[in-house]
Amino acid sequence: MTIEILSSILGWATVINLSLITVWFLVFMFYHDALFRLHSKWFKLPEERFDTIHYTGMAFYKIGTYLFNFVPFLAIQIVT
Repeated sequence: MTIEILSSILGWATVINLSLITVWFLVFMFYHDALFRLHSKWFKLPEERFDTIHYTGMAFYKIGTYLFNFVPFLAIQIVT
């Protein structure tokens, strides 16, 4: 695998992951009540806990995307 291919993979992985987190956020914002009703059928969660779980998940996903996709992509771009 060449450095150009690796750079391309990391760049597209960053774009795809940030797109997914954006979709997750938009669905969470616009369909919050429907999501909460759906999940409250399966789990007994107060709404505050439901919100905390989603925001924490989004934060970890976003940090992971930056840490494992964007930063290596940026490092490759700087070096080459």
